[in-house]
Amino acid sequence: MRVIICEDYDGLSKRGASIIAGLMERKPSSVLGLATGSTPIGTYGELVRMHREEDLDFSRVTTFNLDEYLGLPEEHSQSYHYFMEENLFKHINIPESSVNIPNGLASDMQRECEEYEWKIKGSGGIDLQLLGLGRDGHIGFNEPSSSLASRTRLKTLAPETIEDNARFFEKREDVPRFAITMGVGTIMEAREILLLASGERKAEALRATIEGPVSAEFTASILQLHPKVTIVADEEASELLKRRDYYKYVESKAEELAQGQS
Repeated sequence: MRVIICEDYDGLSKRGASIIAGLMERKPSSVLGLATGSTPIGTYGELVRMHREEDLDFSRVTTFNLDEYLGLPEEHSQSYHYFMEENLFKHINIPESSVNIPNGLASDMQRECEEYEWKIKGSGGIDLQLLGLGRDGHIGFNEPSSSLASRTRLKTLAPETIEDNARFFEKREDVPRFAITMGVGTIMEAREILLLASGERKAEALRATIEGPVSAEFTASILQLHPKVTIVADEEASELLKRRDYYKYVESKAEELAQGQS
């Protein structure tokens, strides 16, 4: 697990985007797993800038989003279809046919979840999965106590998640209580994982993710068992890490090595 600590949210966003862009340059037909929420917005903004100013090409990229609320139409301002369109897709040259987001209005939810898994496998699997981090340590909508081997499925949202997401809706009562989400097992099959964490409210969850025991109580802790995980956090989110100075030291030495080889 590689831990990169940036000074602030802007630095985190640029670092996250550079990691994604680096993969796309090495593999133009990359399959990307994407996340929603407030944390990746800056990263998406930087990717849009790189597309416009540096010709970053999305024409051969395929994307799979982590999740979608149950019961919200695509055009709803709080649906994740709408979020992705506004923050990324309408600003880049990705074909509409290459974008995959769970259908929160599917008539047969079990079949929708099974077909989503089939689509991921049919694409050759996810090359890089982008993740945010819930305040209670969840990834996707895999709430505390979720199976660490779970697949794409319908989940009931925890009260903490509903509370955190209420700021995006007019009233707390408007927040959906259910969502379709990739499972923990699905996420762990990605060849590479990039997790972003920003702000002091994520500090405890980040400490549990990196330095705590692997536990279904903090589903993000399973990332300790993945062979290629990069965590990019800002100073506030990393403030509770016991080995923070060590992570910074390791990263500084990696940068020295890279400069020496350039």
